Amino acid sequence: MILAMRHHLLTATRRAVTSPRTMATSRAKTAVSGELESQSNGLDDGAKRTDAVPSLGINAKRLAAAASIRDRGIALLRNPQINKGMAFTLKERQLLGIHGLLPPAVFTQDEQIERIIANVRRFNNDLDRYIYLSSLLDRNEKLFYQLVTENIEEMAPIIYTPTVGLACQKYGFIFRKPRGLYITVNDIGHVYGILCNWPEEKVKAVVVTDGERILGLGDLGAFGMGIPVGKLALYTAMGGVPPEQCLPVVLDVGTDNQNLINDPMYIGLRHKRVRGDTYDAFIEEFLQAVVKRYGQSTLVQFEDFANQNAFRLLEKYRNRYLTFNDDIQGTASVAVAGIIASMRITKKKLSENVYLFQGAGEAAIGIADLLVMAMVEEGITEADAISKIWMVDSKGLLTNNRPGVRLSSHKAKYVKSYKNLASLEEVCNDLRPSVAIGAAAVGGAFTERFLKDMAKFNDRPVIFALSNPTSKAECTAEQAYAFTDGRCIFASGSPFDSVEVNGKVYHPGQGNNAYIFPGVALGAILSKTHHITEGMFLRASQTLAKMVTQEHLDEGRVYPPLSTIREVSTRLAAAIIEHNYEHGLATFYPEPVDKRAFVEGYQYSSTYDNLVPMTYGWPGVSE
Repeated sequence: MILAMRHHLLTATRRAVTSPRTMATSRAKTAVSGELESQSNGLDDGAKRTDAVPSLGINAKRLAAAASIRDRGIALLRNPQINKGMAFTLKERQLLGIHGLLPPAVFTQDEQIERIIANVRRFNNDLDRYIYLSSLLDRNEKLFYQLVTENIEEMAPIIYTPTVGLACQKYGFIFRKPRGLYITVNDIGHVYGILCNWPEEKVKAVVVTDGERILGLGDLGAFGMGIPVGKLALYTAMGGVPPEQCLPVVLDVGTDNQNLINDPMYIGLRHKRVRGDTYDAFIEEFLQAVVKRYGQSTLVQFEDFANQNAFRLLEKYRNRYLTFNDDIQGTASVAVAGIIASMRITKKKLSENVYLFQGAGEAAIGIADLLVMAMVEEGITEADAISKIWMVDSKGLLTNNRPGVRLSSHKAKYVKSYKNLASLEEVCNDLRPSVAIGAAAVGGAFTERFLKDMAKFNDRPVIFALSNPTSKAECTAEQAYAFTDGRCIFASGSPFDSVEVNGKVYHPGQGNNAYIFPGVALGAILSKTHHITEGMFLRASQTLAKMVTQEHLDEGRVYPPLSTIREVSTRLAAAIIEHNYEHGLATFYPEPVDKRAFVEGYQYSSTYDNLVPMTYGWPGVSE
């Protein structure tokens, strides 16, 4: 996604410095960190996090900001974590040795954002906008995140899906500065040493990919770095995870995409993918190195691994590390949240539906598994829940008597004893499903006939076209509403504009994983849980669905507006923390009484700090 922003190696500003000034600064930062941590850990019963940091906390935060300045002059302007551009005040410019290095005008952060937005809008395509915003992150981190947070509906499609897909395809061409860590299979035996090269020591969230299945675009190898850097940018913009605590990683084992191997601009290893025992040993060493470097409570999110690895790595490591797979579990959670919300329109229980999936890969299986869990909560058996789910893959309906087709293990649960049907339209006509979910990146799979049949069988058909990017969507919002006479309940993986049908305007919901993963990750990090469970994702689905108001449903939305995503993530994180304490999963003690205030006290602020050093007097000593 996106901007691989922020995750560039900060050389001069991150070196170990042994000068007396730097050592004093380090001691000041350590003292402040300890003070703030003690406030965090010492919440009394009935005390809110916001009450735990009165004037002392404000002063401590300002002292921390001032103490973090290790550079003066031009080096300060080249540090994106501190640089404020032309928002430095006159006093800051004079005290920090940058007076004269900037034009004389002083702008507020809001005025800077107005200028940035004007520049973004003057470009003719989203790839250029992506590159421009990446450069903004490279020079002014807080301005970037303030811009994105305040204008999330406009900026999210640029820094993440769908634009990130094109950015990954062009990654070699648009590559400017290194972001994240590239660890190759040739580095086996030295992975920990490479992690030690990363300048930040308190990483809490790692997003890792091997680039084999980037969105619906296939094997992009090392070009896949755009995905983890983009995901982590959303961790910060949408969830408030401090950017210095985020680490994007590509594990480069080669690529089976011959076009990339032949591409002179390709930035990764130029050979076929390494598989088997060597691949597994590489993954194992990486996870062990992360724990050794950053601790057992470091979150590792697997992203865009191919099906054959995604499922088995999740099963292998889910109970050993704090890890999840967003393509399987995050997609499942946001989809189930939308389905739960749509039941308020159809007036049905989850267990009163027939579900038809276009696709039987990691996303579809993840959604189906979480749906089964939700239906069991309603009171039916697991077997009954499974019986309501039907899947169509590239060979047709999943049945136990398909000739010449060997089904992978993750599909076995949903195989039915039924006649063989080859096409999605045939299956729809035969089974008459009430919910259709597309998750196979087969563009146009929901044809006119399919959509009209869904409308014929149901008064309010539920149609989720979840595949990314937009070119891979099973249908557009306009097609879905038009071919169902505006009666469908629609959601998509990529954003679509509003649609008018029969004089009524519909605002299609976007089933973006960003509704889920920042909040779940934030809750897991703050509660210091050791594992991420399916129950946490179901709680996230239920919490998100409750945030959908009747007004949203009347507009055709089954998700809250994306403009509220920071609030969504905050509430989700608080709900996950509550869930983790209820189920004995949390290890942070004492338990915070006010979970929301606890979350808000941790979240990153993208407003500028006052960098004028604080001074104070001594008794009997004149100033």
